[in-house]
Amino acid sequence: MIETAPTVFDEIFARLTPNSIFQDARATGEGIAVAVIDSGVERAVLETKFRDAGTSIQRIEGAVFRPSGPPLEYTGHQSSPHGTTVADIVLTLAPRVKLYSADVFGPTGSCEVETVIAALHHAIDVWKVKVINLSLGVPEHKLQQLPRRQQLQRAIEEAYFRDVLVFAAAHNEHPLTRSYPAAFAPPLISVDKGLFDDPLRFAYKLSEQVEFQAHSRGYLGPFAREPATSWATPHLAGIAARILSLKPDLKPFEIKTILYWLFRSGGNGKLT
Repeated sequence: MIETAPTVFDEIFARLTPNSIFQDARATGEGIAVAVIDSGVERAVLETKFRDAGTSIQRIEGAVFRPSGPPLEYTGHQSSPHGTTVADIVLTLAPRVKLYSADVFGPTGSCEVETVIAALHHAIDVWKVKVINLSLGVPEHKLQQLPRRQQLQRAIEEAYFRDVLVFAAAHNEHPLTRSYPAAFAPPLISVDKGLFDDPLRFAYKLSEQVEFQAHSRGYLGPFAREPATSWATPHLAGIAARILSLKPDLKPFEIKTILYWLFRSGGNGKLT
C-alpha cells in the first residue's frame, strides 16, 4: 500500500478539533452579539442565576415587536418562560455574549410572520448582531400566501448576505411536518433535537432540509428537561458564538463548514 504525504487540508483539519476550540480560554462569546427572537427574556432571573454561580454576564437589552410600527420598549420581562429558557442555554455555553431579547409574542401571546420579519430586520440593522436564534417555527399553512413566504425568505437571505448566522429549530415531529424558517436551508443552520453526553457535542445528520442535531435539554424553566428542538437550537447557537469570539469575521458558510469538521474530527455523532 502506497502512503501519501499529508496535504494542507490534513494539517488544517488536524488542528480543527473540539478541544483546540472549546478549551481556548478566549472562547466565551466575548464581542459577539446574539438576538433571541422568541417570547422575551426575564432579565432579573438570568442575572440572579449567573451572579449566584459566579459568572459575569453582560446586561440583556431588547425590544417587543409588532407586525407593523416601531418596536415597544423592553422592560426586562418575558411574555412566557420559553424565551428565558432559550437565552439561558446561550448564556450557559457562551456567557460573555451580548444578548438581545426580541419578544415577538408580546401581551397577545401570539406571533405573526410579519412580527418575526420585523425582529429579524431590527436585529440585523439596529443591534448589529452576529447570531440570531429562532427557537420557533411558522407552520407551513401560515405561509400559503406566496408573498408572505417570500418576505420571510428574503429576510433570512438578507441575514446571510450581511454575515449574520441564523439558527432555526426544526419541527419537533420533523420530518413529518415542515416548519419555517428551518426549511429555508441552506442560508441558515437548521437544528433538530438529539441527546448527547455533553452540551458541547452535536452531530451533522442531514434529514430532509435539517442538517444538525444538538443537545436538546435546557437548564431553566418548567419544560427545560423535556427534549425539544427549541433547546437544541440555542446549544448550537452558543457553540457558534464561542467559535466567533475567536474569529469574529467568519462568514455563515465558514461557520457551517467548521461545525461540520468539528463533528467529523471530534466523534460528535454518537447519540446517548
